[in-house]
Amino acid sequence: MATDTNAAAEVAAGAAPGMPQLDVGTFGNQIFWLLLTLVAIYFVLSRVALPRIAAILAERQGTITNDIAAAEDLKSKAEAAEAAYEKALADARAEAQRIAGETKAKIQADLDVAISEADAKIAAKSAESEKAIAEIRAGALDAVAEVAKDTAAEIVATMGSKADAKTIDAAVSARMKG
Repeated sequence: MATDTNAAAEVAAGAAPGMPQLDVGTFGNQIFWLLLTLVAIYFVLSRVALPRIAAILAERQGTITNDIAAAEDLKSKAEAAEAAYEKALADARAEAQRIAGETKAKIQADLDVAISEADAKIAAKSAESEKAIAEIRAGALDAVAEVAKDTAAEIVATMGSKADAKTIDAAVSARMKG
C-alpha cells in the first residue's frame, strides 16, 4: 500500500494542473472564447465607438476648416481695410498739401498787394517829404539871405559906415552864389 499511496501521490501530483492557461486540455475551449470575445469587441468598436470617434474627428476637421476659411476672409478684409486706409491717408495728405499751397498762394498774393500799397504810400510820403524839405531849404536859403543882409547892414553900421540896402543885397547875393 505504501507503494500504492506513493504512486497515487505521484499521479495526483502529475494530474493536478499548475496554471489553467497552460493546460493543453483546455486550449480548444480557450481559443473559442478568445475568438468569441474578439468578435464581440470588434462589433462593439466598429458599430459604436469608431463611428463616434470618426464623427468627432470630422466635426473637428470641419470646425478647423471653417475657422481657417474665416481667418483668411478676415485677413483679406483687414488687408483691404489697410489699403483703403493708406489710400485715404495719401488722399488726405495730398488734399492738405493742396490746401496749404492754395493758402500760401493767397497769403502771398495778399502780402504782395499789401507791400505794393505800402510802397505806394511810402513813395507818396517820400515825395511829400522831399517837397517839404525842398520848401524848407528854399525858405531857409531865403531866411539865410535875409539874416545875412541884416547882419551885413549891422556890421557896416557898427563899423561906422553907411551902406544902402541895394549895395548890401548885391553883395550878399554875389557871396551866396559862390
